[in-house]
Amino acid sequence: MPAAWAQASPPAETSATIAGKKIEIKYSSPRMRGRKIMGGLVPFNQVWRTGADSATTMSTQANLQIGNLKIPKGNYTIYTIPTPTEWTLIVSKELGQWGTDYHPKLDLGRAKMTAKALSAPEENFKIEVTPSGGNNGMLTMTWEKTQASVPVTVMP
Repeated sequence: MPAAWAQASPPAETSATIAGKKIEIKYSSPRMRGRKIMGGLVPFNQVWRTGADSATTMSTQANLQIGNLKIPKGNYTIYTIPTPTEWTLIVSKELGQWGTDYHPKLDLGRAKMTAKALSAPEENFKIEVTPSGGNNGMLTMTWEKTQASVPVTVMP
């Protein structure tokens, strides 16, 4: 892979400890670089690798509920299906694949994410997991002028 490609979408990660349990997401963070992103580079109503390069991974030390999807502690791959008004988060049991190598039969499940328009563009694709008190948090994805989010709960 040419060095310019690697620099265009550098590795990134986010993690949070909620109710004493760590949730970590590793991904590659592409840049806008003057391109139309949502509905352009990232087509609406199609599975997106949710970043660039290798598939985005999530590991959790606890059983989670993301939206209304229950997720046992462990390691997963995540994808999304963006639309202008709502995203679908896909949690896959398959690990180690290239970002575009998606197999729906290996889905653990899906959860709806709320999408909203931002007033100022975000140049770098960013995923965040943030605690919001107790056993609750928020999973947020931001790029261009779009932010998608879904509640996360650490289950007892």
